[in-house]
Amino acid sequence: MNRYTFLKNLGFRGAALMAVLTSCVHEDDTYVPALTLNAQGQTITGPNGTTVTSPTTTSVSTPTSSTATTSDILGIKNPLLTITLATTTGLKNVGGYVILSGIVVAHVTAGTYAAVTQTCSHEPKKKVIFNSTEFYCTDHGARFNLDGTGKNSLAGSGIKSYKVLTDGVTLVVYS
Repeated sequence: MNRYTFLKNLGFRGAALMAVLTSCVHEDDTYVPALTLNAQGQTITGPNGTTVTSPTTTSVSTPTSSTATTSDILGIKNPLLTITLATTTGLKNVGGYVILSGIVVAHVTAGTYAAVTQTCSHEPKKKVIFNSTEFYCTDHGARFNLDGTGKNSLAGSGIKSYKVLTDGVTLVVYS
């Protein structure tokens, strides 16, 4: 669900709706949960009934994380981050998180990850962390859902969330 639909469902109409949106409706304002791919190359069903086939051969980079520019990892061209899960201590346990290149990546539930920008929407400070079940700004107390939408008045229009894909060995964060 995008911001426009959400606000309309809350009862905002006409000028009030436009004032709340303040020209910030984008087509990519939807949350796409992470897909987990089977390492054996088998087809699995992801969120919303989508079918995904894991690549049979995957080249995984040696560093724990990198900002790739032209690589094709897990079928994603130009990922923002590539993380090797086995060597990234912060993501080994549910509730853990890491901050890399201004992106907060959290281990939400077993095999499920979420990623958002580290920059808070209340004031542009890089103070967002993962706090058990939500993203949280340590400077202002702004709280954000896993998809980056705001949970309290300090969160405003929310923060940028990223798509996440994993095969259980490598985690890729992309736009």
